[in-house]
Formats: sequence, structure tokens, C-alpha cells
Amino acid sequence: MSPAVSDPSLPSLSDLSAQELSAAYREKRLSPVEVTRAVIARIEHCEPRLQATWLFRPEAALEQARASEQRWQRGDARGPLDGVPTTIKENIATRGDPLPAGTAAVDLMPAAADAPPAARLKEAGAVIVSKTTMPDYGMLSSGLSSFHTLARNPWDLSRTPGGSSAGAGAAAAAGYGPLHLGTDIGGSLRLPASWCGIFTLKPSLGRIPIDPPYMGRTAGPMTRTVGDAALMMQALARPDARDSMSLPAQDIDWAAFDVAPDHLRGLRIGLLLDAGCGLAVEPEIQAAVELAARLFEKAGAIVEPMQPFMSQALLDGMDHLWRMRSLVDLKALRPDQRAKVLPYIREWAESAAEFSGEHVFRSFSQFHATRVTTVNACARFDYVISPVSPNMPAAAEAPSPTNDPLRPLEHIGFTVPFNMSEQPAASVNCGYSAGGLPIGLQIAGQRFDDLGVLRVARAFEQIREVQRPWPRVAPD
Repeated sequence: MSPAVSDPSLPSLSDLSAQELSAAYREKRLSPVEVTRAVIARIEHCEPRLQATWLFRPEAALEQARASEQRWQRGDARGPLDGVPTTIKENIATRGDPLPAGTAAVDLMPAAADAPPAARLKEAGAVIVSKTTMPDYGMLSSGLSSFHTLARNPWDLSRTPGGSSAGAGAAAAAGYGPLHLGTDIGGSLRLPASWCGIFTLKPSLGRIPIDPPYMGRTAGPMTRTVGDAALMMQALARPDARDSMSLPAQDIDWAAFDVAPDHLRGLRIGLLLDAGCGLAVEPEIQAAVELAARLFEKAGAIVEPMQPFMSQALLDGMDHLWRMRSLVDLKALRPDQRAKVLPYIREWAESAAEFSGEHVFRSFSQFHATRVTTVNACARFDYVISPVSPNMPAAAEAPSPTNDPLRPLEHIGFTVPFNMSEQPAASVNCGYSAGGLPIGLQIAGQRFDDLGVLRVARAFEQIREVQRPWPRVAPD
């Protein structure tokens, strides 16, 4: 068995993919214990500056790794994820652990049970190394939190990793093992994936059961490769009665994701370069997405420009309903708790205090209007490609790209429609800014075509320009 590299800032076992680890375990070339030790070393090396983890428990992880090692030695491993280091976003319940939801306002109580995605990963034998950080109530596209230490982007520590799956995105890019689990209601998987240069799939609503379920909310894999995301989907995409929107069992061959670039030949691809609302797309991002479109065409796809289908009224309606929902949540808190909520979130939520009942109803109506508009706009295409975000990552300390609680969602015009339409949408790296920051390409498919999105992403993964080396975070 190969020893871990002594300097965690250099390539090591912690950089191997889940696919590579599973093959090495099966062939007895590596042990889950030595791999987990390498991941622990990487985390300890980077965390003083990155701050992506919460409930980092090295000894508990090594105990899980030893149990996995014994299963592989006996020949009764639980599957390809057995012994693979993994992190879980802190708002996904793990039995016995509290759920702060990123805010200091919550009374910390141990969760009674694993939420469905966490349960599936544990059943598959994954080694849960740590949970990962998030902003207050998951309502920011940054790592700013009144509970957690500020998470930073490993490509540039002065920048945000995105959010709300902030710690997960940073952890994946920094090499805290190959598998990470996040959530998304308006872009919370795809934004950090884009800004941290990794891959993610926001699946069709209900494909990965979650508890509690609600409109637009999904869990999804965050990985460095499409293949590792497909591997996670084998475990995660199973029905669970606790999710009232869970999809019925379906025999999906997730291993069939691995297609050649000629898979793109003849596909009808819509190219969306204007969200129709929010911030204008920065030139470097537009150039990277246009280059991706040309690569699709070169591979034989039929790429056609799309007109924007979102509007500021649709985006504002969703924003205003979420403000009212958050205001109701704040009012349920004790005064001492409410005072602990991040001031930006308080100001955003309290701005709904004067909304009339009619205004709230009209705001709620924009969710379904967004769904209808998105489905209709995508109907004539097999897939739609676009920027993930119109902007490069903001300063780490900024709660949102606008830093304005009355304009908080100006950067999610490309991502949020696919939450409401329940369509699968991925983020895959498609280039870099002049300053070396990653840029994400969104690939959205028709509802239920999660495997199709993975296949298109895998084909693009092979034709895109060579990916730059992953960032190495120096210790203090």
C-alpha cells in the first residue's frame, strides 16, 4: 500500500477520485485508513485559513475507515463508496448532531435521525470526515455566518466560495476528499461549484429525497469530476417516505454516464447568455460560455441562441415571498435569539413587514409563473447551456454580490428558474478569469433527465480546455 505524501500541500491520496479509490480498495492497493489519514492531514493543513468544516472529527472518521478496511479485506464491501472520505453540509441532519442552519440564533439540539441523503451515504459505507459550513438559514450566496467562521475560496482567500453550500464547495476544491453533499433552493449547489471550479448536479426535484422537503429544495453531489457525482447518485437517488415529493423508484444506470464526446452529435442545445433579470453578465464569463458553445458545435451539437425568459418581476416575486417566510421565522424567535441573526438577514426579512396580503399572494404566484415560463422556454431543446452566475465571486466578507439586502438575488437569474421548474441542472468548469478564478457552465435538461445531464457534462468534460491544477492553500 502506498504511503500518504508527507506534505499535504502537494498532490496526495486526498486528491484521488472516488472512482480511483474504489478500484484501489478492491485491488487492495490502498486502504481506507491511509486515505482517510491523508484527507485529515489535508484538512488540518488548510483549515486555519479556509474554514470550510464544522464537526471535524478525525478519530470518528478513522474508526469508520477501519471498519471499512475490514469489510474490504473480508470481501463484503457495501459498494463503491465504502471507505471513501465524504463531507455533509451542516443543514442535512446527521443523528446526534445539532442543526444550527448557519445561524447563532438556533438552540442547538441533537438530531433524532439521519436525513435521507446522510442515511444513504452511511449505508453505503462512506467515511463521514466532517460536516461543512453555510451562511445564516442558507439564504446567502456566501460563507458569511453568525455561527460559523467565515469560509473562504481556496482559489483566492479574499473571495467567497459561494453559498449556501459554501464549505462544501471550498472543501471539494481544496481536496478534503472526493465526495461532498450540499443543498440547493436557488443556486446553492451550482454557485459554489462555479466559483470553486468543481462539478455539481442539482437533480430533478425528488430524485434525491430530503427532509424536510419544500418547493425547489434539492440535495446534490459536489465533486471534482462528473464520474464521482454519478457514483454518489447510485447511493443518493433512492426513494424515501419522509420526502413527500420523493420520486418513485426508477432503474437508472448511473454508471452509463461515461460517454464519448460524439454523444453530443445532433443534440439541440439552447444557448442562454442573458438571464433577463439581475446583474449583467461579466465579459470574461460570457466569453468562456461562448467558447463552450463553440466546442459543443464542433462536437456536432446544434446550438441555437435563446431569448431571455426570466424577468425582474419573477425574480422579485420569489425574493419577496422568501422575505416574508423569513420574517415569520424571525418572529417565532425569542428576542435574544433574533438579535443573534446576521444583520443583513434581519434587514432583508424585516423589509417584508409592510407587505400586504395581496402583495404576498402575487409574490407567491411568481413561483408557478417561473415554472411555466422556464418549461416553455426549454421545450424545443434537449439541453440548455448558460453561465451559472453573471459575476465572479465577491469578497469573502460580502453577504451577496450586490451587498444590498434589498437587491439580494440579482445573481441567481440563471439558476433559480430550474429549481422552480424541477429540471436537473449541473455546473461544470468551462474556463478561468484573467485572475485565475474558475468560471462555471450551467447545463440544464428536461425534467427527470438527470442521467442525460451527467452525460452531456461528461462529454464536455472531455472537450473543454485542460483544467488548471487545483489550488493549494498554505497554512498560516
